[in-house]
Amino acid sequence: MSFCVNPGMAGHLSRIPGLCDTNNSKPTSGDEMIELMTYFIVFFFSPAAPPTVRIIHSGHACNVEEERHTERVYTIREGETLELTCLVTGHPRPQIRWTKTAGSVSDRFQDSSVFNETLHIAKILRTQGGRYYCKAENGLGSPAIKSIRVDVYYLDDPVVTVHQSIGEAKEQFYYERTVFLRCVANSNPPVRYSWHRGREVLTQGSDKGVEIYEPFFTQGETKILKLKNLRPQDYANYSCIASVRNVCGIPDRSVIFRLTNKTASPSIKLLVEDPIVVNPGQTVSLVCITTGGEPPPILTWLTSNDSLPQRSVVKGGTLTLPAISSDEAGVYSCVASNNVGNPAKKSTTIVVRALKKGRFWITPDPYHNDDNIQIGREVKISCQVEATPPEELTFSWLKNGRGLRSSERMVITQTDPDISPGTTNLDIIDLKFTDFGTYTCVAALKGGGIPEISIDVNISSTTVPPNLTVPRGKSPLVTREGDTVELECLVSGKPKPIILWSRADKEAPMPDGSMQMESYDGVLRIVNVSREMTGSYRCQTSQYNGFNVKPREAVVELIVQYPPTVEPVQTEMRQGLGRPVVMTCRVLRAHPSRVLRYEWFLSNKLLHAGAFDAQRDETEYTIHNLNRDGWGEYTCNVINEAGAGKCTFHVTGKAYSPEFYYDTYSPLWQNRPRVYSFKLQWTQMNPNAVDRIVAYRLGIRQMGLQRWWEQEIPVDGNINKGELMTHNLTELIKPESYEVRLTPITRFGEGDSTIRIVTYSAPINPHLREFHCSFEEEPICMFIQDKNDDFDWTRHSAATRDTKYTPNTGPSGDRSGSKQGFYMYIETSRPRKEGDQARLISPFFNVAPKNPYSITNPPAYCLGFFYHMYGKHIGTLNAFLKQKGQTTSEGPVWSLGGNQGDRWKQAKVSIHPTSSFQIVLEGVRGPGIEGDIAIDDITLEEGECRDPPPSDNCKCDLFGRH
Repeated sequence: MSFCVNPGMAGHLSRIPGLCDTNNSKPTSGDEMIELMTYFIVFFFSPAAPPTVRIIHSGHACNVEEERHTERVYTIREGETLELTCLVTGHPRPQIRWTKTAGSVSDRFQDSSVFNETLHIAKILRTQGGRYYCKAENGLGSPAIKSIRVDVYYLDDPVVTVHQSIGEAKEQFYYERTVFLRCVANSNPPVRYSWHRGREVLTQGSDKGVEIYEPFFTQGETKILKLKNLRPQDYANYSCIASVRNVCGIPDRSVIFRLTNKTASPSIKLLVEDPIVVNPGQTVSLVCITTGGEPPPILTWLTSNDSLPQRSVVKGGTLTLPAISSDEAGVYSCVASNNVGNPAKKSTTIVVRALKKGRFWITPDPYHNDDNIQIGREVKISCQVEATPPEELTFSWLKNGRGLRSSERMVITQTDPDISPGTTNLDIIDLKFTDFGTYTCVAALKGGGIPEISIDVNISSTTVPPNLTVPRGKSPLVTREGDTVELECLVSGKPKPIILWSRADKEAPMPDGSMQMESYDGVLRIVNVSREMTGSYRCQTSQYNGFNVKPREAVVELIVQYPPTVEPVQTEMRQGLGRPVVMTCRVLRAHPSRVLRYEWFLSNKLLHAGAFDAQRDETEYTIHNLNRDGWGEYTCNVINEAGAGKCTFHVTGKAYSPEFYYDTYSPLWQNRPRVYSFKLQWTQMNPNAVDRIVAYRLGIRQMGLQRWWEQEIPVDGNINKGELMTHNLTELIKPESYEVRLTPITRFGEGDSTIRIVTYSAPINPHLREFHCSFEEEPICMFIQDKNDDFDWTRHSAATRDTKYTPNTGPSGDRSGSKQGFYMYIETSRPRKEGDQARLISPFFNVAPKNPYSITNPPAYCLGFFYHMYGKHIGTLNAFLKQKGQTTSEGPVWSLGGNQGDRWKQAKVSIHPTSSFQIVLEGVRGPGIEGDIAIDDITLEEGECRDPPPSDNCKCDLFGRH
């Protein structure tokens, strides 16, 4: 039984992968058959596998190192690009999620997670350092999680502050004996400090008049310079140099402070009063001047909440507030700083005059238990206003428009503004008929400029305390969800007070979010009422604008009806022809819950209707034998007085999507120099859920192009769940990538499609007949960086290369000229030094000798690669043969140095290994930064090299001999 597949897109589907040679379609040998059958058992019967995860990096890393407990640390300079890629295996293809934790709980990673294989953060900030987690899950086993700690390196400019010992402080700051210069710079890693006086380097013991503190709290780092018994020579320029030892190429930073006999801490003066009382709309200017300080201090303005008003203008030491408002009142501070001593600070308060919230209340005779006003008894009228400033508040009283003075029967008093908001009382003793009339309370501020507030209170025989009632038919009040509803309490009495509304049945906020809402007409209006608002609402009289008596209250019941909530709201049901389909619509909640009806429809055709009985909360509809007319959208409407809830069922015969298998062993192979082939593998999701899949429609297009090429792949027999299927894609052009679309076909028609990208790369497991690596994928063909060299090779493409890298060196594209293609290069900018080496080591290649006891005639292999060596500071590129068991390295089999021009050239050299071996490519840094060396398209083929290209200055012959 053979399942061989001929090359080309038109090949048939292979149900058992790998049972023939893809190059010549010959049957396999017996040993090969055993190996392939083992592969068949693992992958054909059980391709489903839980996820695994590996994190790899690109971008601008300074260093990636393994610490204890297998912690990976990725070091990057602030402002560079962080790029981490999560490589996963597992079938079905795992879902990937990036998350982050950091030292601060409030430091959130973009307030969400990133669902993508690659995490890309351009211009990374120091706050974005921390531990990043990649989580992959596909529903099989436990999720796979890997993490890497990102350490962001930075160095801020240092700041020098100057102090003297407190006991020696006098009027002139620096005529005293002992001075301290303290240098601080924010950094990661910890900073090292050094001090210079002029050009002289200051160290401990180099000058008896100087001490350099290394106190415990600075973790051994030099920060504080102490000048003892200040001498004339101590008046000089002092430099503090902060260094992180050039890690990540971060240069040292320095600051200079000039110490003179005039150096002094700042002093200032405010040319304004305190407080400043103004009317709204006025322009206010605050003037702050320096009266001392060397170096000249810098002036800044602050408010109590640290941010100045948006319309404010600062010019020098003058702060201008145009058209000031009450919101801009507060404390304003002028701060002067010159890093000598403590900053100087002076403050003033701006008070914006205002009158607001005028209210009144009437208090019947407090000595009698009566809520009514009665002739012959006392009555008190109170008037309250909020005033700024409170000490300017004045009250006056009028009766029927005429001024009223305090007397034995008409007693006018005013509360202390320091104790309570401004309140005035008018006590009428022994009320008479002649006292009936309109009393007016007038509030004003001394000096004017602010409109007065007048409050009228009518005292007459009709002045009675309030009463509250709920209108007939207004409780309980029934409404529907989403409507606008008005809850009403009728207020009787004169005057009518403010009504306060709150929840009576539970401690819950009102619709506006507050615990209590005010109403002047007794009506509470709720827009877009929701089911959560069902309950009891209390209306209550307040003392304001009414009687200061025991509150009256009433309760209104609100009932909010809403349509049934059902499940499933929308679902898809896939089924083959001739099979039964059962659809169930379930009621979760509804109000009212009685008298529920249901109606089943297919499109607009009524299928069945009825009513729920008291014991059931669901309705079913069954298709006993599905036919073509039965495919479509079914809806179940569950109806009550408030409306309908709808369950929707989409019954279809569409097949589920296939699931591409990404973990195929060596899916890509090179069959001709310009083209490659790819083994496409997949399983079918729920193959038995619908009719038998008779074929797959395969679509393929080259990335960047619009045109799709399509063909059908026939399928014989039934597909089992988890069965791995294979189709070989051939004639793919190197190094292009392709988008592949796969769609199952049944009697229903096309099912769900799935898409993947096929990317050209060298084989991950190289064999010696032909090995080719173009560095198009991150694993870089199993090459590794030498841990004992000075720096690393970098994988890059011209499309992603940072423009700030050194010009006049390095390639403008890969070997084929593509700006999207990748290559490896050495970056020779600082901190690299002349002679620094970067080595890239290939995977091991096995040599199978024809004579098992010895190799008298070593086999020959041709090593080829393309190199780009452009720049006036080009160093040397060496190729070494490293054989297994060798303790010392021999000389290079190929070597070239110097500028070779701005173009790619090919190198070929024959090698003759006698045991398993590796290829080592070494780049050596030249005398300057214009010395980037790049390599691409490394090949290794059996046999001697044919027609090796000429190479100027190459220190080798055809066979690598010197």
